[in-house]
Amino acid sequence: MAASLRRPSTISSSSSTEADDEGVRGTCEDASMCKRFAVSIGYWDDPYIQHFVRLSKERKAPEINRGYFARVHGISQLMKAFLRKTECHCQVINLGAGMDTAFWMLKDQDLLPSKYFEVDFPMIVTRKLHNIKFKPLLSQPILELHCEDTLHMDGHLLDSKRYAIIGADLRDISELEEKLKKCNMNTQLPTLLVTECVLVYMTPEQSASLIKWAASSFVTAMFVNYEQVNMEDRFGQIMVENLRRRQCDLAGVEPCKSLESQKQRLLSNGWETASAMNMMELYSRLPRTEVSRIESLEFLDELELLEQLMQHYCLCWATKGGSHLGLKDITC
Repeated sequence: MAASLRRPSTISSSSSTEADDEGVRGTCEDASMCKRFAVSIGYWDDPYIQHFVRLSKERKAPEINRGYFARVHGISQLMKAFLRKTECHCQVINLGAGMDTAFWMLKDQDLLPSKYFEVDFPMIVTRKLHNIKFKPLLSQPILELHCEDTLHMDGHLLDSKRYAIIGADLRDISELEEKLKKCNMNTQLPTLLVTECVLVYMTPEQSASLIKWAASSFVTAMFVNYEQVNMEDRFGQIMVENLRRRQCDLAGVEPCKSLESQKQRLLSNGWETASAMNMMELYSRLPRTEVSRIESLEFLDELELLEQLMQHYCLCWATKGGSHLGLKDITC
């Protein structure tokens, strides 16, 4: 019997409706639209993002597009390195995934882990599930891999054999863990956890709890975090003020002082190794052919602005266990 996206009546999920989270949810929309625009003018290929995000009429600045290219490239490199080290016998948990399309892209590249999990606010998950349900390009890859009669699905959750998306508040660790376990999270499998501009919206205590939970829950694991850095200088203060005017407070900006403070947060919460680099350094390490290609897409007038912007974002990664797999050797 063919699998289908029928909804069972047995699954329920709580929703996070605090008004204070409205601005944070808005950043998901902003980031998705920036990625969609960069894809539309050829920075990278992603045939799936158009099914989640409308194309903005507003042209994004070249430095924004190059920044997103570096972000997507860096996270993809670390994720693929982890998948290859584990020969895909692992799981990936994207915390605060938004409209991310990595599951579909990895399937096309024959690099899917044993299971791919996504977690975000229930409101964001509801929207993403609506798109998946009604767009065959998104639903068919999930159904093809499922091998069961029906998928477990409700307004805030979809659980299949290789892919799960869960509506949960990352500040509530017990709820997060309970929902992941219901979707067959395996703590014995090597696990990659990814956060992109997520921790900075939590208090330092809340983000520390999440990082510590991630380190203590899995025998072998890697944690990848993309977010702000060098936030104590004038440029960083302007970034904070601009977001605050949009009712989006960076409650967790304290650990974003420097690359060292970013690494220390990981090491002090149970991770054995930690590395970090700002995005300008990562950009300088990109293959020259790729740099030439993307720099030919549009003229950049203010190179100094690009450097300033990318020096205020970083990619951090940490590992625990996995010495036999060589996880500590992974780098951008």
